[in-house]
Amino acid sequence: MKPIRWTVSAALVLAGCGRQDAASPLGPEVSLSASKSVAQQGMVLTMSNAASGNSVHVFYRSSDGSLSAGPVYPTGGTGSGGGLGSQGALFYGGRFIFVVNAGSNDISTFAVRRDGLEFVGVTPSGGVRPVSVTVRGDLLYVLNGGGTNNIAGFSVDADGNLTPLAGSVRGLSAGTTAPAQVEFSPSGRVLVVTEKATNKISTYLVDGGGLTTGPIVNSSVGATPFGFAFDRRGLLIVSEAFGGAPDASAASSYILQNNGLLSVRSASVPTTETAACWFVVTNSGRFAYTTNTGSGSISGYRVSHDGTLTLIAADGLTGVTGPGSAPTDLALSRNSRYLFVLNSGNGTIGSFSVRADGSLTPLSSIGGLPLSAVGMAAE
Repeated sequence: MKPIRWTVSAALVLAGCGRQDAASPLGPEVSLSASKSVAQQGMVLTMSNAASGNSVHVFYRSSDGSLSAGPVYPTGGTGSGGGLGSQGALFYGGRFIFVVNAGSNDISTFAVRRDGLEFVGVTPSGGVRPVSVTVRGDLLYVLNGGGTNNIAGFSVDADGNLTPLAGSVRGLSAGTTAPAQVEFSPSGRVLVVTEKATNKISTYLVDGGGLTTGPIVNSSVGATPFGFAFDRRGLLIVSEAFGGAPDASAASSYILQNNGLLSVRSASVPTTETAACWFVVTNSGRFAYTTNTGSGSISGYRVSHDGTLTLIAADGLTGVTGPGSAPTDLALSRNSRYLFVLNSGNGTIGSFSVRADGSLTPLSSIGGLPLSAVGMAAE
């Protein structure tokens, strides 16, 4: 018999519902924790998404995985004041941090210095309501989820300034798709976008100048494709929220071909939970995790050498975030030893230790975030 779940309505789940280990853009990475004590080993980032003024919130990670509050940096833009329904609203690539300002239709850039973040500037996103951003080398693409949905490209200079890439704006499979995420493939030759409303996964081929051809429209195996991540071999693993239907969510894995088409490896492997949305894969590629926003839980998968998925725990409960937590975004530490979860229901970040067998051990949590907070990155 299934254990008791903490559930919320499907409408609320999908309103809130929606990391990668990519090459670091523009040179070697700089750790914000470099000037801190030896016990402080890294950081976790999120953003307020406040309609009155967006801001980046920094938390320092200690060697035991616990977090302590760090500084808050205004982005110079405004948020939506609620969930964005997306993954990748904040991108930390080493030297720079990029965040979307969904309320003011722009992107903010911060340079990472040893003593903190330095504001670089704000750039129009090339569309309406930016929800996700991805970077590869000196190329950035943003996903705009309002108006006529599109992706738009930018070049990134040595100081982190963004310049629109002429001719880079491309539509999605339809004008309104409720898009969730944009991300480069590990090779950088393909862009992938998940579309919740159309049940499609659109891909774009990227040429040497950074311009794209597409969309190449693939049907998702399961309903409401949402967050996704690549393993180091290029396997694409996608969460499926199934419209927030109780205990119906799942994850599928795909082989991404050079022509942008997807071939299914594992089809809709159930989480047994509600509203699987955000997704990460460990550095080794052996384990993958998704937040179940409607169940207050995390489901983990083992990823086999051939790309097939199996649940780590038969009941789908690899981790529990608690009643009313509504876990949304999540991120792994750079060494994949710790998993951090943003709980949009109570304004906290929960920490888990990732064990050798993929199981999760709960550690501690830290609060004080607005309920509008979205996006996560970690080191």
